[in-house]
Amino acid sequence: MRRSKVILFTILILFIGGFAFTVSGCGKSQDKGKIGKARDVYYCPMHPTYTSDRPGDCPICNMKFVKKEAEREKPIKNDGHKGHEIAAQGAPAEEKTFEEVCIEHSCTMNNCPMLVRATIKPGERVLCPVCGEVISTTSGKVVEIGKKPAAGPTGPTVMISPEKQQLIGVTTGPVGRRELEKTIRASGRIAYDPELVVTQEEFIQAINNEEKIKDSPLQYVIDRAKSLTSAARQKLRLLGMSEEQILSLEKTRKSETTLYLPGKGESVWAYISIYEYEIGLISIGQPVEIEAVAYPRDVFKGTVMAINPVLDPMTRTNQARVEVKNEENKLKPEMFVKARIKISLGEKLAVPETAILDTGIRKIVYVSRENGMLESRDIKTGLKVDGYYEVLEGLDEGDIVVTSGNFLIDSESRLKSAAAGEAGHKQHGQ
Repeated sequence: MRRSKVILFTILILFIGGFAFTVSGCGKSQDKGKIGKARDVYYCPMHPTYTSDRPGDCPICNMKFVKKEAEREKPIKNDGHKGHEIAAQGAPAEEKTFEEVCIEHSCTMNNCPMLVRATIKPGERVLCPVCGEVISTTSGKVVEIGKKPAAGPTGPTVMISPEKQQLIGVTTGPVGRRELEKTIRASGRIAYDPELVVTQEEFIQAINNEEKIKDSPLQYVIDRAKSLTSAARQKLRLLGMSEEQILSLEKTRKSETTLYLPGKGESVWAYISIYEYEIGLISIGQPVEIEAVAYPRDVFKGTVMAINPVLDPMTRTNQARVEVKNEENKLKPEMFVKARIKISLGEKLAVPETAILDTGIRKIVYVSRENGMLESRDIKTGLKVDGYYEVLEGLDEGDIVVTSGNFLIDSESRLKSAAAGEAGHKQHGQ
């Protein structure tokens, strides 16, 4: 009898324990279901930082809210030894380094500890201080210490599915090297400059006078003659003549009469105005094409002979003197002309103008990666030529950049940055 009671009591305990375990398991699965179900978020396409939990209109611009699609989660693998393997395959005798980011906690807020960057050396394991995961390589590229690393993201990374990219009209193109040739266009006039002719005559007379009295016993007379020559030479420089032209004038002792009355078949001078930001591209000896309003079908050939050393503070332009062939005596003093100067910049790394978002302070491009990942990069550009910008910093040859749809991607990036910032503040506040 006692043995039957013990068996019955044991069965009862096992039944109660199994029932309690089943109930607790169901409760956890229900809790997980509740946690996994995220509420819908709506945002304004023009003001992505303004979000709502229900459809409606933006109170700022009255545009309809758009539902934010849920992001596809990308699993983070613990590749603690992956960095060591890549380093070992490279050159084990030399020290290698990886520039890494923990993808799971890439916070875009300034000074937020959730943005993790680490330098991993061979055999070293670095843990993310936020999630505790081993920071793994994101690109698999080995960068030697002391060498310039490849360009990387300088802003938030946004994930947009390839389907959505196609829907909003995103197109991409590679960054490559191409021959750049810039054409500088300037306006000007055919020279009528009696003042310069008079100054040239004064300079010639000063030189002749200095030579005549060089054997004078009176030193102050010699010094006075030299000072007059020096003053006339300086005035020619201020009027825009180059040192080569002054030396030529000193040798020939013949002033340029074409500056006020060009003879038949003689060359004339044209004064063209170059904008301040283009002055660095102009040099003496460059060929120039001149067009006159009076002769629209004719193109006159010229050469840059001198560049004025003083900038015009009112127009922010610099004057270049061009010697123009005038064989048929068509060009007359004070005629308005247009000038073209073609300058070859050589082979440069270039990116399409449409790929750049210019904020006025920064120039941003989005680089396309695998699985719909788009990296924000700050770049430094040089000259703009025929729809392309010269790239000085921020991109490497072969990078795939977004060439259209940048504004929508930037809007999505700002939205996700704002959402991440809001979530980060909530976590810090808990």
